[in-house]
Amino acid sequence: MSSEEQNATSAAEETKRKFREALERKQKAASQGKGESHLDGKGAAGRSQGSASHQREFRRKSG
Repeated sequence: MSSEEQNATSAAEETKRKFREALERKQKAASQGKGESHLDGKGAAGRSQGSASHQREFRRKSG
């Protein structure tokens, strides 16, 4: 191998190493915060959809 090929190979290996380290950091950060926002067991809205507590009334416009 010539020195240029060896430099290109070492640069490629260095890039792969950096990407692997970044991926490991990303996976570690994602696993630490997993599911923390839903620990209380409650959703954001209590009754956003569903039947109302009273009968809805429709009226015609008079006039």
